Amino acid sequence: MLRVLAWVIRRDLRLAFMRRSDPLATAFFFVIATTLFPLGIGPEPGLLRSMAPGIVWVSALLASMLSLGRLFALDFADGTLEQMVLGAEPLPVIVIGKVLAHWLVSGLPLVLLAPLLALQFDLPAAAIGALLASLVIGTPILSLLGAIGAALTLGLRGGGVLVSLLVLPLVVPVLIFGAGAVEAQASGSDGSAHLLLLGGLLAGTAALTPWAGAAAVRIALE
Repeated sequence: MLRVLAWVIRRDLRLAFMRRSDPLATAFFFVIATTLFPLGIGPEPGLLRSMAPGIVWVSALLASMLSLGRLFALDFADGTLEQMVLGAEPLPVIVIGKVLAHWLVSGLPLVLLAPLLALQFDLPAAAIGALLASLVIGTPILSLLGAIGAALTLGLRGGGVLVSLLVLPLVVPVLIFGAGAVEAQASGSDGSAHLLLLGGLLAGTAALTPWAGAAAVRIALE
């Protein structure tokens, strides 16, 4: 199973490298969306610090939505996904491999960019550390839950919009706990409780979503 997982990740990373416009569009959207807020709000440091956690997390959430619709779509269009379903390899392992590759391409750049973008909000070092930790834990949850929505909307017109409508209500707790951890650290409190709750959500989604995603893929191909 580890060989299958590694093969799926390498394959999807190679395909993503051939279509570099997709991850670049996600990163550029995150940078632009995060940068526009300080320009519109104004230079008041206190106001920027209080709004920074929600702004960065909402921007990361919306940026991650851009690429979710393509998680299975290309393999579905050329018949590769059907061959994967009919093959001997466990479909949940293939799903988790595609989710990991998606996070490496779309989620990891957001994690790396966030501390740099947080500087424009005048966040203290402790809050920037909490932001980085919350995104490291929270962004994989977005990819895991997005895999279910992407599988359920395979072959439908306007699937990208439907994925967002399906996934956004599910990721509200991730947004609340992620922004709450940063806000707690920025105010001088301890944000570890929010990070622990995020970790619990990650463990739960990592255990359940590969099976749910595999079932959704089979339903879409029937």
